[in-house]
Amino acid sequence: MSRFRFHVFLCAVVLIGTAAPGLRAATTGTGLPLPRYVSLRASEVNLRTGPGVQYPVDWVYLRQNLPVEIIAEYGTWRKVRDWQGTQGWVHQSMVSGLRTLIITGNPRTVRHKADAKSPPVATLEEGVIGKLLSCPDLNGWCRVDVAGKKGWLRRVDFWGVLKNEVMK
Repeated sequence: MSRFRFHVFLCAVVLIGTAAPGLRAATTGTGLPLPRYVSLRASEVNLRTGPGVQYPVDWVYLRQNLPVEIIAEYGTWRKVRDWQGTQGWVHQSMVSGLRTLIITGNPRTVRHKADAKSPPVATLEEGVIGKLLSCPDLNGWCRVDVAGKKGWLRRVDFWGVLKNEVMK
């Protein structure tokens, strides 16, 4: 083998060896937008300090359908943030595409229509979880279902939707 071919071969081996880890990491994501909201699939979900079972469990969630925000992805692991700001890693099998919400702050009123003067459907306490059905525009209201009671709730009354997100 000539000195030139050997040099080219050696450079190719070095480049492939150094590029491979970065290449693998770049192709493992879902391609879905970040951040995005999902919910916890199981009634018990481990929140880990890093993306893998070798990392310690930092917290255990005990609420199925709790909304979480995915803020990063690494392989089959999702870095999530909850409504209180706690962050950590969960396996992708522990999250669902079901959109949910959690009530924050004082008791909140679900309305029959997207209007503060509309009759109340239900009053919800902080920590109540419900399904997010739609946020059809940026008028400040989203359609929700909490324990079978459907109605409209102001975006500022819950956590689980991006500030400028429209869901039809």
